[in-house]
Order: sequence, then C-alpha cells, then structure tokens
Amino acid sequence: MARLQLRNLEKTYGNAFKAVHGINLDVEEGEFMVLVGPSGCAKSTTLRMIAGLETVSGGEVRIGDEVVNALPPGKRGIAMVFQNYALYPHMKVRSNLSFGLRIQGLPKAEIAAATDEVARILEIEPLLDRLPKQLSGGQAQRVALGRALIKKPEVFLFDEPLSNLDAKLRASMRVRIIDLHRRLKQEGKPATVVYVTHDQTEAMTMGDRICVMKEGRIMQVADPKTLYNRPANLFVAGFIGSPEMNLMAGRVEGPSDPVFSLGGQSVRLGREVGSRLDLSSAANATVGVRPQHFELVGSEAESGLNGRVTHVEFMGHEVYLHIDLGDARVIAVVGTEAFEAMDLSGEQVRLRPNATSVHVFDTASGENVSLSKQAA
Repeated sequence: MARLQLRNLEKTYGNAFKAVHGINLDVEEGEFMVLVGPSGCAKSTTLRMIAGLETVSGGEVRIGDEVVNALPPGKRGIAMVFQNYALYPHMKVRSNLSFGLRIQGLPKAEIAAATDEVARILEIEPLLDRLPKQLSGGQAQRVALGRALIKKPEVFLFDEPLSNLDAKLRASMRVRIIDLHRRLKQEGKPATVVYVTHDQTEAMTMGDRICVMKEGRIMQVADPKTLYNRPANLFVAGFIGSPEMNLMAGRVEGPSDPVFSLGGQSVRLGREVGSRLDLSSAANATVGVRPQHFELVGSEAESGLNGRVTHVEFMGHEVYLHIDLGDARVIAVVGTEAFEAMDLSGEQVRLRPNATSVHVFDTASGENVSLSKQAA
C-alpha cells in the first residue's frame, strides 16, 4: 500500500467552470479516508482525478513517490469499486473475481489461489459458480469489492458503493468493509482507502478521518469525534450531526461572561464559553447548540430562552422537540421517559444551552471563534 497526496489539485471544464479549487490532502498508508459533502461538491470528481478517469487541470496526484497525473488508470496501482457494481453479466463470480489477473497473464494456479483467498475473506465461497443476476445487492457488492481486493492495489477507491442498497443492507455492508479494512491491517497488508459518500452516517462510522467538501473546496479534515465536537465553520457544524446542530443568528456581548441576544430574548453563555471565545466584545454571531445539549429548565431559572413546542417526533428511545423561539426554530432531544414525565407537547418551555458544548461562529466569515482554548 502507499501514501496518497493531492497538491493544489484543480479541475476546470471547457466552459470555464471550475469544479475543484486547489485542494490539498494527505491520505496516509493504511488510512481509511472519507470524502463527504452534498451533491455537487466535487467529491466524485476528485476521486475520478485520483483514478485517472478525469484529467487534472492543475496540481498533482501523487501515489507513493510517483506523480501519476500522466499515467492511465491501469498504471496507477489503484482499484475502484463503483456504485453500480460493474460486474460482467455473462461471467460467473469466479471469473469476475479473476478477470484482472487473467488479463495480466498470471499462472492459473496463482490465479486460483488468489481467487479462493479473496472468496474466503469476503465469505462468498458459496457464490463462486453463480452469475451476477443470481446475486442479491449485498452479494454483488461483495463480489465487486473482491474484484478490487484481488488486484492488491496501492490505493482502493470507493465511489458511493452502498447507495443502491436498502438501509439495513447498507448498515451490514458498512460493518463488513470496516472489518475487512481492520483485518487487512492486522495481517500486515494495510489498505489505503479513499471512500466517497454523501451519507454522513457512513462517513462518521467508517472513516479514520473525514474530508468535508463544499463547492470544490475542503472545509475541514479531521477524525469523526473532532468534526462533531470542534466544527471549524458553520458549514461543517450544520452538515455533521443528526439532528443537525441548531444555528441561531443573533448578537454576543461581553467577552468574559458573554450573553447571547436573540430577538427580544437573551441567555448567558457562561464564563467557560468566554474563556475560549475569540470575538469582539459586541458582535454579530451565530450560536450553535447540538439538540442533545439543550437543557429544559423551569420558568424560575435565571437565564434561558422561552419557546413553544410546535411538533414532537417520537424516535423510540428519545424524542425530538421542535421549538419556536420567535426569531429561530430549534430542535431539542430528550429521553422518552423524561418526555412522558413532563408531557411537553404543545407547552411553553424554557431552554438553556450546556455551556461546555456551545459554539460561537462569526456570522460574516462563518468561522468557529470559540475553539481557541477548547479542549480537544
């Protein structure tokens, strides 16, 4: 396996539309890197430039010690798994797995041994004599994965490989791919992976690190925990997390013991927030609070935001409360037992954010200005 480096990578099409804006990214040997972002953010275009399926307009793609910009896909040491599986319909599974090795002219015994090993790793031995039309979606995806694995590439590239599967099967395949990556690393054959998805659940559960993209630019690269707890900007804060972070535009005053004003209401954010805040004493700001980090307090509480519950979503072990604060609408998550005890449906409530979990963003730049002294 090899390290992958992107240096000032750009893609401009003939109509002068610039899809990728000089991105820089290092994927370490054996790392599982996920590219995630909304449709149209150029994550698949970036992957296709790595693969050699799109020409590079500027910058470098480096695999190992070699710049591969001018190399055709077959010479780059990569293997790609597509969304649509791309299995040969007239070939049985065994032949689909071994096709690439047969093209290389390897000895039959070596091909047979490699095919059997991959089938064992992916637990598809009973499928070897079936045609693709006789496979379920999950089985076909495992065969497509096996066809990539058998080539022993420098880098694995996945382009939304699970998007055609139903929710239950997607969850199962996520676990299989993660287990495979971990097993290869334990066996001394670490797989360097770049995985593209628009599904943040896939990104958060699969990636060693995640590269969040927007409009052909990198917004943040970090491990899942850091992305969730320390979003660098408004885009990442709103994109990562389910339900998404509540973002409330207002005004923050007082640097050491800041108060957030929203419409005609205000709430004290606390000295802990002030200790890590890098913002002028009075500034337009957007305060971010995860739904799980709102506390429901009584009307007698010294500080809080008054609102009205407009909608309730029962999710099983927890309940999502949609709350109208007048100048903002937010979601608060409470446990089912707590909700039933309080019977909050249609009621007036008072909210207070958990001070240790509040984020403050400069509304103009979008940057998180409450990270300077925040513990990792």
